[in-house]
Amino acid sequence: MKIQQLITEALSLPNNAIAYNISQELVAIYPNKGLVEGNDSTFNLEKYAKVNLCTLQHNIFIHNQIITSWDGMEQEIYNHTENASFEVTWQGHKLDILLMSWQEGYCKTRYYWILADSKVIAEEFFVAVCDWNSEIRDEVLVFEDGYWEKNLDLFQSIKGATFDNLILQGNLKEDIQDDLNKFFTSRETYVAYGVPWKRGLLFIGSPGNGKTHTVKALINQMQQPCLYVKSFKSEYDTDSENIRKVFKQARQSASCILVLEDIDSLLTEENRSFFLNELDGFALNDGILTIATTNHPERLDSAISDRPSRFDRKYHFELPDILVRQAYIALWNNKFKTAMHLSDEAINQIVALTDGFSFAYLKELFLSSMIRWIGTLETGAMEKIMLSQVAILREQMSSTTIGREG
Repeated sequence: MKIQQLITEALSLPNNAIAYNISQELVAIYPNKGLVEGNDSTFNLEKYAKVNLCTLQHNIFIHNQIITSWDGMEQEIYNHTENASFEVTWQGHKLDILLMSWQEGYCKTRYYWILADSKVIAEEFFVAVCDWNSEIRDEVLVFEDGYWEKNLDLFQSIKGATFDNLILQGNLKEDIQDDLNKFFTSRETYVAYGVPWKRGLLFIGSPGNGKTHTVKALINQMQQPCLYVKSFKSEYDTDSENIRKVFKQARQSASCILVLEDIDSLLTEENRSFFLNELDGFALNDGILTIATTNHPERLDSAISDRPSRFDRKYHFELPDILVRQAYIALWNNKFKTAMHLSDEAINQIVALTDGFSFAYLKELFLSSMIRWIGTLETGAMEKIMLSQVAILREQMSSTTIGREG
C-alpha cells in the first residue's frame, strides 16, 4: 500500500518535484536495494517482456493504470502502461519496477525506477532492455520531434520497392547499387589502407524522378539497419542536441544506412555547422553510409554539395529522355491485360507527347487512364484515353509551373 500511496501523492505534486519525491521515498522504503532511474525512451519494458526475455507480473496490491487503445487497421486491442508497479523475473533475478507518466505542456514524461538486490543487477537489466530495444529488426528507425521511434509500416512499404520495377537514365541504377555493395563488403579493405569506412551519397533531381524509390529499393536490397530523419526540430531540444542524438544512434547501429531526405529543408544557418561537424568531424562514423536527397541543390551550402569527404558521390536524377520513356511505357504496357494493350504506333505517339514528363507524371498517366478505361472496359479504348490524358496532364504541369513562378 505504500507504493499506491506514493503514486497518488506524487502525481499531485508540481511536475518538477515528482521524480525527486518518488526517488527519495523509494530509497526509504527499500534501503537495501540498488536503484536505477531515468526516462530514456529505449527502456521499453513491455516490448522486452513480450518476446519472453523477462516475465512481468503486476503488483496486485496497488491499482495499476493501463490504458487500452484500439487499432482499427490491425483490428487489435493494445495496452499501454501509464502508472504501474511490476514484479520482474530476469535471468534468475527478481526486480521491482515502477513506471509512471505525467503531462508536461504538450508532451508526456515517462519515467522508470528499477529496484534490484544490487545496483549492478539493476544496471545490467537496464542495459539489456535498452540494447534490445535499440536493435533494428524488420523495421525502420525514424527520428522526429526529438526522439527515435520504430516504424514497422514504413519498413513494410519499403519491402515492396525493388529495382526490378524502376527505370532510370543510363547506368544510374547499376552504378548506385554497385556503390553500396562495394561499401558494405569492403570494410577490411578500407581498414587495411587506412581509409575511414564511411560514405556519403547525394541524390539530386526534381521531384518525381525516382530518388525516393531508389532509396527504398536500396534499403530493401542491402538488408542493413536503416535510420530515417524527418526533422531536427523539436519543442524541448535544440537542433544541435537532436543532431547529436541522430549521429549517436547511427554510430550505435553501424553498419547502417542513414537517410536524410530533402536535406535542404533539414539544415539551417543555425544548425549547419554542428551538422557538418557530426558528419565529418573528429568523431568516428565507421560503417555509416549517409544518403541525402534534395530537389533544390542550389539551396545547399557549398560545404555540403562541393566537399567530397562529406558526400563522396552525387547522383543526378534527370527527367526521362526519349529512350527511357520508351522503356517505361513498354514496361507498363507489358503489365496490361490484353484488352488494354497499346499498339506500337500508340506507344510511339505517347513517347513523343510526354517529353518533359517526370516519372511521377508518367505513372499518373497510366493510373488515371486505367481508372477511366475501367469505366468503359472496351477493347482498344485505352489508346484514345491515354492520348486524352496526356493533354490533361500537360495542362496540369503548365499550371503548376506558372503557380510556382508566381
